[in-house]
Amino acid sequence: MSDQPVPNVAESEKGWFARTWDSDIFYSFRQSKIVMGAALITFLYFFLALFAPLIAPSNPFDLASIDLMDSLTPPAWEKDGVSKFPLGTDDQGRDLLSAIMYGTRISLGVGFAGVAFAAILGISLGLISGYVGGSVDTIIMRIADIQLTFPAILIALLIDGTVSGLFPNTQREESAFWVLVLAIGLSFWVQYARTVRSSVLVEKEREYVQAARLIGLKPVTIMARHVLPNVLGPVLVIITINLALAIITEATLSFLGVGIPITQPSLGTLIRIGQDFLFSGEWWITIFPGAALAILVLAVNLLGDWLRDALNPKLR
Repeated sequence: MSDQPVPNVAESEKGWFARTWDSDIFYSFRQSKIVMGAALITFLYFFLALFAPLIAPSNPFDLASIDLMDSLTPPAWEKDGVSKFPLGTDDQGRDLLSAIMYGTRISLGVGFAGVAFAAILGISLGLISGYVGGSVDTIIMRIADIQLTFPAILIALLIDGTVSGLFPNTQREESAFWVLVLAIGLSFWVQYARTVRSSVLVEKEREYVQAARLIGLKPVTIMARHVLPNVLGPVLVIITINLALAIITEATLSFLGVGIPITQPSLGTLIRIGQDFLFSGEWWITIFPGAALAILVLAVNLLGDWLRDALNPKLR
């Protein structure tokens, strides 16, 4: 009779989802009701933003469907409120609920694209800096150190101002989305580069990298196939946290009037529009977009904090 232990058939027959759900990370997720609530709110925002054209009561960007006679209508529960405008309307007669859905769609789009651009740029430069070393490492890190002396919002304003000076107003409005993505990406890449570089300096001395060099693999292949997967843990945390920062940056730029044009407003643009009417009694135009932005950023930040703690082996 063999003395070898009998494998646990139930464990081996578990699917990928069941094994993932039973992992340490998702166990900590299930233990925190606050994190679960933040995840639910974040999912709801993404759902509403993604399906805004199908769910929203109206299209606030369609000028043909907007009636100026409906402008400054208060929320439905107010004295002069109308049921078809649950959160009221703005100064153009746009349904505020629909505008928030579409504005969230734009804010999330700018945030995701900006963070993706920053992550690709920062990870690439961090890999090259840490793996190659020498003068290449020195040049990249000195550029990063110089950029850290300037606030991200100032860099974004500088890029936006440069683009505005190079292109006429019509082209500026058409390219406003991508200008914001470029500004956010160039403002946030340093965190990724420094984090990846520090991890690469450790990983490149390990045995599997030395073995890859001995068998003649090219440096690009080693960095992409072997080093990169082992340094992505901290990067995921930075991506989650930077998504909230990117949304705030976009809202700040739009609030200052250098972001998305008012014809296709983001949450920041809606807040800026409502500011002009805040002290004249039309409080809902700025309060509701501001609350939507605050709740979204808070939920994403809570998820980022949980992910940072869950991926930290010292806290397990």
